[in-house]
Amino acid sequence: MSPRHDGRGKKKLQEPDSSDDDEYRKKRDRNNLAVKKSRVKSRMRTQETMERVEQLKRENDQLEEKIKLLSKELGFLKELFIAHAGNSGVPQNVDLNTIFADNEPISDKKPDFFSPG
Repeated sequence: MSPRHDGRGKKKLQEPDSSDDDEYRKKRDRNNLAVKKSRVKSRMRTQETMERVEQLKRENDQLEEKIKLLSKELGFLKELFIAHAGNSGVPQNVDLNTIFADNEPISDKKPDFFSPG
């Protein structure tokens, strides 16, 4: 059969015979299965992403709490140091502004006034 017009200017496709119909059905079935697999995989990826987001939110909240706690501890230790330094005197080569600057990086190196001399 040749293509025919359906009255709206569009062509109808040729009707397939039974062997073409079997092939077409197999292709459709394979495609339907692939689509189902793809959608399941997509849903699983979305679910995993949402779980990861929730995990990171919880971790972020914990880290923010830790920052608050450590900031309080730092403030307490600064006050303790100042109180101790006021009672016993501060060593000559200690720059308190440097020690108490919040933007200074923390280092494992001991300040010079701890060195035996």
